[in-house]
Amino acid sequence: MQLMDVNRPSAPSDAAPDPIPRMPRRQSILLVEDDDAIAAEVIAELDARGYDITRAADGETATRRALEEAFNLLVIDRLLPGIDGIEVIRQLREENVRVPVLVLSALGGVDDRVRGLKAGGDDYLTKPFALAELAARVEALLRRPVETRETVLRVGDLVLDLIDREASRRGRRIELLPREFKLLEYLMRREGQAVTRAMLLEDVWHYRFVPQTNLVDVHVGKLRRKLDGHGERPMIESVWGSGFMLRASD
Repeated sequence: MQLMDVNRPSAPSDAAPDPIPRMPRRQSILLVEDDDAIAAEVIAELDARGYDITRAADGETATRRALEEAFNLLVIDRLLPGIDGIEVIRQLREENVRVPVLVLSALGGVDDRVRGLKAGGDDYLTKPFALAELAARVEALLRRPVETRETVLRVGDLVLDLIDREASRRGRRIELLPREFKLLEYLMRREGQAVTRAMLLEDVWHYRFVPQTNLVDVHVGKLRRKLDGHGERPMIESVWGSGFMLRASD
């Protein structure tokens, strides 16, 4: 399978090559890919960008290594010998492995992408792909804040139980729809930080572009009304020219 643009002109021999951006420290990636040719090209590209790559060629090996070793990111092919990539992700999520996962697949249908994301994947890239796009997806996933394994989040008098999927403020239970719960969790994990609408559209709604929509504002407005009942001080502030920020009311 052709991944790179073989017609890309090469730099003149007397010209200095473009510098390849390097990470401040080498972050570790587990690549799970059974195709030797694809694996070799992906490894070469990511290694040149400063990442430390480990390869597994089947689902059983990938699962074992991901459970035994600490990786910053998993890049998993959907179709693998033995345990397929979707099952690998499910097993790791059941074992509370929360490292980000990029799914690679020749199956590009909407239902296929939805299955990959519902299984616990964080992003989905369809084959054939450009190596530059793969690198961009990897970089974006590694930039996201690493979610802790906390089961309860607290900001001031606001409590969010991630296991029972319940929210409360000063003992008052707050009924949240699934998207509202995810939005609140995202804001609570970034307490005191300005969160842009583009960040919310990408990370909460999983848009890969920024549409002209008031979707975020509508959901934030509904969430505000639920959080700030009974005359309580507002917790979600509007940040002019940016987005929103959640802070403790006290």
